Order: sequence, then structure tokens, then C-alpha cells
Amino acid sequence: MNEELQGGNWTHQDPDYLPPEVDASKPSIARVYDAFLGGKDNFAVDRAIALEGMKRFPDRGEGARQNRAMLFRGVKYMTEQGIDQFLDVGSGLPTMDNTHSVAQRINPDARVVYVDIDPIVLSHARAILQTNEHTRVITADMREPEAIFHHPKVEGFLDFSRPIGMLLVAVVHHLGDDEGPEELVNVYKSRMAPGSYMQLTHFCSCAPEVRDLEGVLLAMLGTGRARDMKEIVRFFDGLELVEPGVVHLPEWRPEGPVKKPLSLGGLCIAGGMGHKR
Repeated sequence: MNEELQGGNWTHQDPDYLPPEVDASKPSIARVYDAFLGGKDNFAVDRAIALEGMKRFPDRGEGARQNRAMLFRGVKYMTEQGIDQFLDVGSGLPTMDNTHSVAQRINPDARVVYVDIDPIVLSHARAILQTNEHTRVITADMREPEAIFHHPKVEGFLDFSRPIGMLLVAVVHHLGDDEGPEELVNVYKSRMAPGSYMQLTHFCSCAPEVRDLEGVLLAMLGTGRARDMKEIVRFFDGLELVEPGVVHLPEWRPEGPVKKPLSLGGLCIAGGMGHKR
């Protein structure tokens, strides 16, 4: 895509403008996730998948909301530890409490790069970029990390010789086993300087309903894999887990009491954060 955005360099002011690369007849991960969150930046084909998923997995989007809350707490924690630059891979569509808004409330100079393969994410991010010189968005595939690291909007903007906050939130579960997800995560970890943190969340195969949701996503979206807790923990190999480790999302450093037993929405995704010493 040629219309990369940076600090307001955007020529299309029509709010209904869609880049020519966007095919409204095909679902996208970012827009389906937006539909699960109850957002408005999605098409009928995306809403159909979300509705079918909710029929088979009746959490009414709670899992998606728990994932956003985990992102908020994780970015807040990293910023409080002194992290002032973030790479958010598979960021999805802009919504409440994005990485940049959380980090920059604590440190106005924190730098953030959002990465997503869906060009509609770039289109909808223009309002952010027009007013925020510390935030950039690029269209790229997480399966090609070197293209991300060497992207002209990333090189010189993020300094990989310094600690960084690496965000792989609700994105690795869209990689099939044949795509080598562990090896790919290892590439991202290898580019993290000592002192960096990695936050990762992933569908957890802890209940039969999660397998039903996996079936819907695979059939209708072509992607979406649930893995067990041991598999998710392995993504953090080589890092020191931040307490309380890899857990169901409501249990990761909650800001209030956690109601037990966890609901289905609270059980369906697990995650944690690792610190690179």
C-alpha cells in the first residue's frame, strides 16, 4: 500500500473512504474482532462471523473485552517500568484505550508503531496520526518480521538497541501449526534488547465451547487456533515471566476483585508478560 500515514500526511478526508485494497466482500481478522467488541468499523461479512461465533460461544463478546482490558493493564505496567517505545503487532482497528493512548497518558513522549495486515486499519487510523507525532501505523504481515523491523516508518523511529514493549495480543492464535508460530515469536524476542517486555495473549483450549468457536473461525475466516496452556507458556521461553505468569486474562494483575469461578469469556483467552533480562 502506498498511502502510508505519518503525522497527518493523509490526502483522503472523506470519512467513508476505503483504500482500493479493501475488499468488503471478504472478512478480515481486524474487522471481525471489531464486530465482537460491538464496534461499527466492520462489514456484513464480518458481522456474520461474529454472530455465528456468539451463537456457538455465548459470551456476548466478553472475551474480546477482557483482551482489551489486559492490553490496557499490560501497557500501563510496561510504561510504569520505564518502557517508552512500543511495537504493537496485529493491532487491529483503533478503539478505546489503544496502546498509544494508555502509554502517552503516563509518558507523553512514548512512541508507538501499530502493525496490521489489513489496510482498513491504516485508513481508520488517520485521525490518530493527524494529531500525534509519536504514533505511526504501517500495513505489514506479522509473518514477515524483518519487513516490519526494516520498514522506513519503523527504522529510526523505534530504537531496537533500547528496551521496547513488544505486543503480540490476540494475534499468534491466527497462525497455524504449519506456520511455525513458536519460531516466529522467537524472531520477535530476538530483536528485543535487554530490559524489554513482551505481552502475548492467545485463545486457550480450556473449554469445549472454545473448540466450537475455533471451528467457526476456521470455517468462516480461515484462521483462529486454540492452544492449551502449556503451548501458550512456551511462547515465553527465554523470558522471565512477570507475576502472576501465564493465566486466564481476568487473573493477570487485576485492578479489582475477580469473580470466581471465571465465566466462559474469562476462560477463553490466556496470556502473560515476559521480561528479557
